[in-house]
Amino acid sequence: MKNNNDKIILLVGLMGSGKTSVGKRLSKKLNLPFVDGDREVEKAAGLSLIDILKCFGEEEYRAGEARVMKRLLQGSPCVLASGGGSFVAPKTREYAKKNAITIWLKADIDVIYNRTAGREHRPFIKGNDSGLKSKLEKYINEEYPYYSEADIIVETKEEKVDNTVNRVIDAINLFLSKQKTENP
Repeated sequence: MKNNNDKIILLVGLMGSGKTSVGKRLSKKLNLPFVDGDREVEKAAGLSLIDILKCFGEEEYRAGEARVMKRLLQGSPCVLASGGGSFVAPKTREYAKKNAITIWLKADIDVIYNRTAGREHRPFIKGNDSGLKSKLEKYINEEYPYYSEADIIVETKEEKVDNTVNRVIDAINLFLSKQKTENP
């Protein structure tokens, strides 16, 4: 499938929802570059996400993330995997609505738990496996209302990544065909 729109494809969702793994394969199928929002924040800061949080705290981390997302969302078409909480920022959602097709990769608590338990590179849950499920439930309650503003919602489940990618492509095609009929 060729990408027949001029917008960024922005993947949003909680950590463990599949943004990076789906995004990398989706970008290949759409013949677009893949951009990882978290890696771009690290490049801009010259530090790992964990070190940014340690050195500057969450508020400054989120401010830097918002600046990076603004830049990325004003860039060329790509498949962009956002940081888990970046879509919560009102300005990021505003830029996304103008410049992107937003896709929420929605996963239930068990899927997210299975994908994140024991993962040391996730700064917001690092060293927290004992209370991980309650921490994830807190993120679900706080962030899912924002994610629900996405243009497209695709449930992710325990399945092969390529199956999820194919469902995302089908959802994008349906979204674009509806837009054509609503705005000829």
